[in-house]
Amino acid sequence: MIVEALYYLAGIMVIVGALFSFAATFGIVRLPDLYTRMHSGSKAGTVGSGLTLLAIALVSFDGSVILRALLGFVFFMLTAPISAHLLARAAYVAGYRPAKRFVVDDLENSSAPQSKQ
Repeated sequence: MIVEALYYLAGIMVIVGALFSFAATFGIVRLPDLYTRMHSGSKAGTVGSGLTLLAIALVSFDGSVILRALLGFVFFMLTAPISAHLLARAAYVAGYRPAKRFVVDDLENSSAPQSKQ
């Protein structure tokens, strides 16, 4: 009975994770500039892969698989947002500017080194 409930819960988590991953890929294809695409890919992709890894840990009855799934989840949660931030910052310094329809550019007057154009 409990095992069946875990399977249903894991199935729901996989479906929700797949929906988040689809939202990430849809955002990467449809959003206007590098920064919004990176935001979509890093946030929704992290949640999608994290839910899938948690579902694997939930239904696995092998301790090593559970440990690897949980370590993968922690790795995704720690590294994906940080790497997206660093890549976006490097892109801004390299000269890629946000789309024109965004009216706020918080880094425009910062002390970050500007590219030579």
